[in-house]
Amino acid sequence: MSTTRRIHVIGIGAGSPEHVTAQAAAAIAQVDVFLVADKGESTDELVALRRSICERFVPEGREYEIRAVPDPQRGADAPRRGEAYTAGVRNWHAARADRYAQEIASLPDGAVVGFLVWGDPAFYDSTIRVVDAIGERMATEVTVVPGISAFQALAAAHGVVLHRIGEPVHVTTGRRLVEQWRRAAKAGIDLGTVVVMLDGHLACRELVAEDPDAEIVWGAYVGMPQQELRRGRLADVIDEIVTLRARLRERHGWVMDVYALLPTRTG
Repeated sequence: MSTTRRIHVIGIGAGSPEHVTAQAAAAIAQVDVFLVADKGESTDELVALRRSICERFVPEGREYEIRAVPDPQRGADAPRRGEAYTAGVRNWHAARADRYAQEIASLPDGAVVGFLVWGDPAFYDSTIRVVDAIGERMATEVTVVPGISAFQALAAAHGVVLHRIGEPVHVTTGRRLVEQWRRAAKAGIDLGTVVVMLDGHLACRELVAEDPDAEIVWGAYVGMPQQELRRGRLADVIDEIVTLRARLRERHGWVMDVYALLPTRTG
């Protein structure tokens, strides 16, 4: 008879230990082995931050382990479009699930496994999908704990309300931003405030000529000690943000940032 593996997928917020909710802290306290993706030296700091969260919220005297699992090569996303991009990501997820499943299978019966997810597991994160794939390989019982997302932390850091009165918020990626922005403008569709995640190239630069007055609210390492914030008219501040982002990446070896493009009208 196969053992059902208990897995906690825990949102830990955008970087500050203060973002860890009471529910997340309770889930962390139940975990025996935390699995963390090892992506090389550039993300050693991210592993260290997760380790510090464990040290803070695992009860004193409770034994636990953090296992860094080598992350499969994903390949370059830039040249991929449409189905090729989707297939590449799915293959990467499958390879991740295989490696995690092997680690979980090696654990003693009854060991509780934990994944500490940056931000909220529901927003542009693959962990839930990977854990679902693990469930296709073995019996699992999964609990998901929400966390503070990067764009929630961004709005709080800048002290802004993301939506205008009665208007929507559109959440997308840098890969899709320009296409969706232009298509909406052509069709006369109001997207409201557009929140952009996973944009390593700051695609909003392509919108400066047509929408220079759009307001950008940007942040990197939001909630962490090295937090950087910028806000202003897109045409006025984008060059500074591009330069700053490159400098931060060089300094830390990695960068996590998020931004919102706010409508220029009031309401």
